[in-house]
Parts: sequence; C-alpha cells; structure tokens
Amino acid sequence: MRTLKLKPLVMKNILLLALSFLLCFPMLAQKLNQTQIIGSHNSYKSAIAPEILTYLHGMNANTAQGLEYEHVPLEKQLDMGLRNLELDVFHDPQGGRYTQPKGIEIIKKGGNPNFTFDLENKLTLPGLKMFHVQDLDFQSHYLVFAEALQALKKWSNAHPDHHPIFILVNAKDAPIPNTVRPLPFTATALDSIDLEIRTHLGLEKLIIPDQVKGSFASLEIGALNGNWPALDQAKGKFLFVLDESEEKIRTYLTKKPGLANAVFFVNLKEGNPEAGFRIINDPVKNEAYIQELVQKGYMIRTRSDSGTEEARNEDYTQFEKAKSSGAQVISTDYYLPSKLFKSTYKVSFEGNKFERANPVLNTSKK
Repeated sequence: MRTLKLKPLVMKNILLLALSFLLCFPMLAQKLNQTQIIGSHNSYKSAIAPEILTYLHGMNANTAQGLEYEHVPLEKQLDMGLRNLELDVFHDPQGGRYTQPKGIEIIKKGGNPNFTFDLENKLTLPGLKMFHVQDLDFQSHYLVFAEALQALKKWSNAHPDHHPIFILVNAKDAPIPNTVRPLPFTATALDSIDLEIRTHLGLEKLIIPDQVKGSFASLEIGALNGNWPALDQAKGKFLFVLDESEEKIRTYLTKKPGLANAVFFVNLKEGNPEAGFRIINDPVKNEAYIQELVQKGYMIRTRSDSGTEEARNEDYTQFEKAKSSGAQVISTDYYLPSKLFKSTYKVSFEGNKFERANPVLNTSKK
C-alpha cells in the first residue's frame, strides 16, 4: 500500500488550518464541567410588596433587608445568557393550600387596598407551587412549578442549540411561626418533583445521573473519571440538582437508590457513591477546597453574594473568590443592578458575559 507523503509547506498549512479551527470553536472540545457560568438565586422571585417589607422591618431589619431583591422573568434571564436557575417548590397535591396569603391583609392595611393576587386562581390547582416564603414573600413570576417548566421547554425549543442550563431545586417544608404550615416532603412527595420535570420537560431534555455514571460502578466514580457530557452533546438540555439537607436527600434516595433512573443530582459530600455535584455557598472560606474538588472532577455551585449585603456595600470580594475557585456555577441576585436600593453592584464576566472556560481546568483562560 502506497503511503501518502505531503510536502512540508502543505503539511504546515493543514496544521495551521486545524489550529485556526480550534481557536475559532474552543467550546467544542470542552466538557460540561470545564465551563464556568453565572446564574440567578431564587430565580422566580418578584419584589416583595413594600407594605410587607415595612412590616418586616419593624420586626427584624436584617431579615427584611435580606428579602429586598427581585428577578426578571426566567425567559429574560436566559435571553441575557444566564445558564443557572434556582427554584423553590412547595408540596400541594390537592391544591388550594396557599390561595390566601396572610400578607395580603398586611398589604391592604399598609396603604394598598386594591391589591390583587392570583387572579387566574392558579394556586387552587393540584401540584407543586413556587414562591419564596409562605404568607409573606409569596409573589412569583410563576406560582405553579409546572407552568415554569412549560415556559422553560418553550424557550429551549425556540433556542435548540443553547448551552446546558443548571437548575437547583429546594423542596421547602420548614414551618415558620404564624404562617401556613407546609406539607412535608416525604419520599413520595420528592419523587413527585421528578415526575413533574419528566412530564413537562421530557427525558430527552435532561442530563441525568445515569448518563454520567455510564458503565462505572457509581456516579461519583464516573464524575472522577471525567464522564461528564461534552458541551456539544449537552446542547438544548437541563441538569437538575436537589439542593437539600442530607436527611432529605437520603429520603429521596429511598425512591432512587444509587440515583438510578433519577432526574436529580444531589448535594452529597465526596465519598458517597451518589456524589458528583456539590453546593458550597462560601467561596471566601472554601476557595482552596472548591479548587481541589473541581480538579478531581466534581461540579460545584457557589455564591457571589447573599442577603443583599455585597450589593449594598459594593463588595466584589466574594465574587472574585467564586471566580478563582473554579466552581462551575456561580449564583447571584445581581446580574442586573438593584432597582430597590442605590447600588451599582453587578455580577458578570468580562464583556458582560455569563459563561466562560473554567479558570481552574483551563489555565490559559484565567
């Protein structure tokens, strides 16, 4: 068989062409864990009513200040380039549990007697509801989880080549004095979140633990062996994380042992067979720890700000640590500056971007 020989100049031109292609399309060769993105915290949240905020200030000023943030609708966040959303859900299988928030009376007595809420009676429907704090911080762009999922699928279908979107979910059932008591998230209730996601997004839209586990003995071993999907394979898809206590995660695992057939990745510490995606909120205290986990193959979500504190103080310290930690997901309330108090604090990468190559795993991209 005759061997094809190329002249040195031809070979040089071919190599230059290949290099040019790689430089023009640097993301094609990357895997999901080799990126770093910015997204939003409590992404569904509308501004808390000023009358309730005044009421809460009289009880605890710090608590009230911490609730003074808002977001634009989910689709607008995605249009801007954010690729992480965080959603809170409440179990309401019969419907109607949250139809009359006590805060409505506070709003009306506080000087807004014509306040209206849930005119379409969405809260009477059975299924998961989505807001921040029962009775108090209850205004949401989507009151029904299923409606939010349907909106996300519609947006995704209209942008089929979008980079993967991470979605963290809190299953909220903590009692708060003088508010309606949430129903507990039992194993069946937690599994109902899986069901709603599968129903309204479809399995073809999801990156699930089974895919990262692959032929390895556990999800964690798959993650440590770099078995995260390539970005071009993950286009148009969503990855869900159950951001909860270990106790609640163990309850979920009774229905999804080893995360087999599960929608959710879970926040379990390394060393557990289901570990793969960690939630580590403070990158200032944990920068080196996060870097170590990222280098090993774990995915990490951290925060650039919380409780409005950084925005009020124009303090970027935590954001800088979040970036340098290499955490793949950075959550913020301020991809846009606040309109609720005076501040120019705004979180983004250079060029007003919300996605870049991971600085820990791509040292040339720092």
